[in-house]
Amino acid sequence: MATQEIMATGRRKTSIAVVKLVKGKGRIFVNGKTLKNYIGNRPAIEMLVYRPLVLTDNQEKYDVKVKAVGGGIVAQCGAIRHGIARALVKSNEEYRTVLRLEGLLTRDPRVKERKKYGRKRARKRFQFSKR
Repeated sequence: MATQEIMATGRRKTSIAVVKLVKGKGRIFVNGKTLKNYIGNRPAIEMLVYRPLVLTDNQEKYDVKVKAVGGGIVAQCGAIRHGIARALVKSNEEYRTVLRLEGLLTRDPRVKERKKYGRKRARKRFQFSKR
């Protein structure tokens, strides 16, 4: 392998992101598009994705290539963030404490609750009529 690439998988809700860290200039590509083009005009979500790189001072050191599937844009960005954090720990074990304190290495366990029978949704009931 000529260029060293570090791979990791991130997950959130039903989204899965396979992340590759390659030496580069700090660009992020998601499914062949730049991050800005992929998420549109959403600076808060963009900051969310860059957080692990900013905390470890690696914004200009790595290019990130991502294949994201499932869920929506925000869940995919959460999965990308999780994947980047895991890949950074693979590259340098010293980053673990910083990323752990920020909660970036923990997989977010919150997923949509299943629909129950006799209900409209997971918890919502049908309208009750007394008379």
